[in-house]
Amino acid sequence: MKRRRDASTQMTRCISQQSSADAAVTLFKLESPDNGDSAPVPESSVPAARRSTRKRVKVEDEVVKAEEMVYGDGESGVSPPPRTTASQAPAGERKRTRAKSPSRSERILTGTPSASPQKSKAIKQALEKPHPAPVRWRETYDGIKEMRSRFPAPVDTMGCDTAKWKETDPRNKRFATLISLMLSSQTKDEVTDAALGKLRNALGGTLCLDAVLEAEEHLIAEAINKVGFWRRKTQYIKQAARRLRDVFDSDVPKTVDELCSLPGVGPKMAFLCLHAAWDINVGIGVDVHVHRITNRLRWHKPPTKNPEETRLNLQSWLPTEFHKEINHLLVGFGQVICLPVRPRCDVCTLSEQKICPSAQTVVKARAKKSAALNPEGGPKIEIAIEATCSLNLLEEGPGSPSLSAASSLTPDPDDDDA
Repeated sequence: MKRRRDASTQMTRCISQQSSADAAVTLFKLESPDNGDSAPVPESSVPAARRSTRKRVKVEDEVVKAEEMVYGDGESGVSPPPRTTASQAPAGERKRTRAKSPSRSERILTGTPSASPQKSKAIKQALEKPHPAPVRWRETYDGIKEMRSRFPAPVDTMGCDTAKWKETDPRNKRFATLISLMLSSQTKDEVTDAALGKLRNALGGTLCLDAVLEAEEHLIAEAINKVGFWRRKTQYIKQAARRLRDVFDSDVPKTVDELCSLPGVGPKMAFLCLHAAWDINVGIGVDVHVHRITNRLRWHKPPTKNPEETRLNLQSWLPTEFHKEINHLLVGFGQVICLPVRPRCDVCTLSEQKICPSAQTVVKARAKKSAALNPEGGPKIEIAIEATCSLNLLEEGPGSPSLSAASSLTPDPDDDDA
């Protein structure tokens, strides 16, 4: 309190002085009565604009001192480069220096790379400890293969590996395969095939890299707007096309890691693209069908939680010669027989041979409940109700998952149909 009272009672005086720049302006200066020096002003009471000006002046003074150390005091004949402060720069230049960096959405739309791009992780190729081969897996595999020969599926005529046959140039074949795989995510084969045809017509009849680079985004979006996540896939297609041109010599790359560096491309697409585009076999393409069916067959102990775990397990014990065909085989099997919901176990030979641990059968009840309605003055109406029930063909062993647990592996029926 004493210090505050002393400060408040301290006497200052105001001295007027005529401005040297303008005679009509009078300047006032506060001086201490003790020694005539100006009273110090607390830093906190100085406005923010004045404090920033002081800091800028201090920085500029330090720059001048540094230049004098490098270039001397001017007697050497070497002059430092001209400086332009922010206050002296033209208004247009000050705006350009203050311009913000593009946002993430703007970078996606324009294809501008990030200032600090994330490093892509290498795709894991093998397990440290191989998964043991399931019992009677070959018998199960051959049974599925025999059924697939009798039951055609949409993947046989509209799968991603069929897109290349509508192109003639080898590069266009590989590019069409890649685009088809990018569109197939969360989309059925029938919808993917139709969207690919519309995109090919919109680009002039040929699905090639140059046509995609020149096309406007709205043109691509209108052609593929029936597939899942079509807005995001439109951006991915444009960005992937630019990256193929700038990094991969306008062609589809030949390694899994390079393919996964493309926007919208994951491990499943990468392995399938190498199979169909380059005839390179380095792994298994696992989608929701392969993930669901192999877990229903209990080929994984414990059950796998995602397609990547399924892929690593399968690759550790399944012979390499089956890696290319297993995706096509099980996708078709999952489309027509081993459905995500209400699988057709009544036509599956694995149920008859009792080698499927998740087999079910539909037993139609003979008794029918009927009710007759005869509204007054109207026709007679009969309603028949046929009861059905689902049973598990095989007994559950101790510690084995129940049928409900196996059914929990079933994905959404509108999920990926690649």
